[in-house]
Amino acid sequence: MRQPETQNLTDGEIYNIIHNGIRITGMPGWGGPGKDDDSWKLVIFIRHLVQMTPQEMREMEQFNPKSAADRSEEADEQRFLNEGKYKR
Repeated sequence: MRQPETQNLTDGEIYNIIHNGIRITGMPGWGGPGKDDDSWKLVIFIRHLVQMTPQEMREMEQFNPKSAADRSEEADEQRFLNEGKYKR
């Protein structure tokens, strides 16, 4: 979403993608009938992504839901990267 291909879209184009989805791609539409304020909030968020500070990125991580399997895999990756060891 930070790529120029997305950021060069107009706000209306981004809104339309969020609200209506993209046919044949698997991207569902998330908007209901009529005006959708949540989709517009997502447009604002997507616009802000290119300006996000490292601090904001760290703060957002706490809202990223992870399963026990995700956390275990992440810990394995960190161990491998930091120690050169892989344990399961």
